[in-house]
Amino acid sequence: MVASADAGLLRDKLQPDYTTWDVVFASNSVGITYNPDTQVGRMLENGTPWYRALREADSEIAMSDPDLDPLGYRTVQLFKLAEEYYDTDGLAEDLINRLEIDPQEAHLLAGIETGDRAAAVCYKNMAVDHGLPFVSLPDELNFSNPEYADRYAQATYTTDEGTTIKGTPVLYNATVLADADHPENGRRFLRYLLQSQDLLSENGLIVDDRFPRTNGDVPEGVLP
Repeated sequence: MVASADAGLLRDKLQPDYTTWDVVFASNSVGITYNPDTQVGRMLENGTPWYRALREADSEIAMSDPDLDPLGYRTVQLFKLAEEYYDTDGLAEDLINRLEIDPQEAHLLAGIETGDRAAAVCYKNMAVDHGLPFVSLPDELNFSNPEYADRYAQATYTTDEGTTIKGTPVLYNATVLADADHPENGRRFLRYLLQSQDLLSENGLIVDDRFPRTNGDVPEGVLP
């Protein structure tokens, strides 16, 4: 079985030469995690809108590098979508200039846990994994809802190398390669994954009535 955190990437790389189908089984969302014992944390817990808290607080807030990491460019795209959504001129540029860039996503939340960093933009499952509070954002902004794919695509980021990337939903999909040694085992495991919605939710992924979503002719016995 092959699984990916980017449904489009899996399809681009594997279809139709290696497989002709896949199943989207979950999504993830981009939001804000924070240390509650900081200025930003107190503002968020007192009901201050997230974009105002990030814009106005004098604490360190981080994002991953948009030229190295999909989370980083999704953060920039999020800010662009938020500027329009909240009708606040200059919001995206202010937030982009305000946040510190951490070049390693794995280190993004370490500073929050030690108290050296107040907040960061991250995926929901990252906050859940670290046991940190998480501010969920509207579906129009958080890249979790495939129904808003066209809206997400309106926000772009151009890397230092000149590649322009459109916003896309964070969708997890899986397939079994046509030439797999034991494809029946891969299909069986994927079926187990599709039946384990509670486990996926407990680990911060989003599994609701929008999933699973099939693409192509899914073999018999895969879907629950």
